[in-house]
Amino acid sequence: MDKSILEEKLTLPISFPDQDLWSTIGNTPLIRLQRLTDGFAESVEIYGKAEWFNPGSSVKDRPAAAILSKALSNGLLKEDRVFLDSSSGNMGIAYATLGAPLGIRVHIAIPSNAGPERLTILRALGAELTLTDPLEGSEGARVVAAEMAAENPSLYYYANQYSNPANWQAHYTTTGPEILSQTNGRVTHFVAGLGTTGTLMGTGRYLREVLPDIRLVAVQPDGPIHGLEGLKHLPTSNVPEIYEPTLPDETIPVTTEQAYEMVRRLGKEEGLFVGISAAAAVVAALNLAKRIEEGVIVVILPDSGMKYLHQPIWDVK
Repeated sequence: MDKSILEEKLTLPISFPDQDLWSTIGNTPLIRLQRLTDGFAESVEIYGKAEWFNPGSSVKDRPAAAILSKALSNGLLKEDRVFLDSSSGNMGIAYATLGAPLGIRVHIAIPSNAGPERLTILRALGAELTLTDPLEGSEGARVVAAEMAAENPSLYYYANQYSNPANWQAHYTTTGPEILSQTNGRVTHFVAGLGTTGTLMGTGRYLREVLPDIRLVAVQPDGPIHGLEGLKHLPTSNVPEIYEPTLPDETIPVTTEQAYEMVRRLGKEEGLFVGISAAAAVVAALNLAKRIEEGVIVVILPDSGMKYLHQPIWDVK
């Protein structure tokens, strides 16, 4: 592995004031779970990294900043070239949020059945949208974006978050060091969901270099048909090019029903209004916590529940 690539800093090739929007990315808080861990060993601690504190309200701000920055540094967005990628929501919102103050045209291929909250936010941020076949999901959107780029390469710069190394590098240079610092080096287990896989790949690589004994735990749906938005069942999906299957120590499957129940529990018991993939990751973290006698578990909470208000998850008394 090329250390010079790993150690690249995610800085813009232009100057901004110290209090610009980009400077607010990262340094998200760790929040200790309290009531959900009642009955567990006192020597087991679980912390959620609250990524909705980023300006675009999700963990995707980190790789979006890295991908945009690298494209700008390499001169790939000159002459009014359009920044293009596919997304199921959060990454597109991150691109649009960070691209707006730079005057970058952002075009997102997104399934037409994406939540209305996400589509409204994208339009409010000025993103141009191509709505794709809802039955083809995020993979169908990716195919459409690739076709658009191939048909008009002079107009579009295609970022392709699934194969872009800046995706995982963002987490290597930001998320990993933050967790190490916030836990004073005490973290023993890191838990993250598998979507593009960038969060686990980048954060996991950094933490393992510094803490060789750390356990890296991946989270994915229990089967190909599921309702865990943002997560992939890798055995039946097109595996992202940036994924390295030997990195996780284990993979914990989570059912849609488990995640939906945990969404509600996190709100009512911990005061944490989180998204579906965050709840799935907490299910896995609690599963893990039951099996160990001591440890400090850090789990990524990618976003809040604000983009999922249309879903029937909340229709409970």
